[in-house]
Amino acid sequence: MDRLTTERRSWNMSRIRGINTGPELLVRSALHRMGYRFRLNRQDLPGKPDIVLPKYKLAILVHGCYWHRHIGCKACYTPKSNVSFWEAKFARNIERDVEVRRILRAAGWRTLTVWECETKSLESLTKVLAKRLPSRL
Repeated sequence: MDRLTTERRSWNMSRIRGINTGPELLVRSALHRMGYRFRLNRQDLPGKPDIVLPKYKLAILVHGCYWHRHIGCKACYTPKSNVSFWEAKFARNIERDVEVRRILRAAGWRTLTVWECETKSLESLTKVLAKRLPSRL
């Protein structure tokens, strides 16, 4: 059962940002340090990818482990109250993520998903990105 009032829960949820989140800022910082140049939240692409590397035709999606259901991650839990609501919401988020990636690939874009739990330190994130990004030419 929720310990907060409906009004307080609504206020809390309204404070959750959709852009310029902490994980996004860390990914952007790592990319910039690695010498990549990018664009943010391209409105003309499906799903408005968080970060786009136009030169490599690569869309980077920075996903929160909780909201996008990073399987196996400790942040991927389901609240104990109103379970049916949350399960439907999470299922729709997953469907939307799959659809966005499919449309981007059909348009000739590659996608890379970076999970929130991969952004705990700039050094480890840089190593992860170095393995998964195309080399700069």
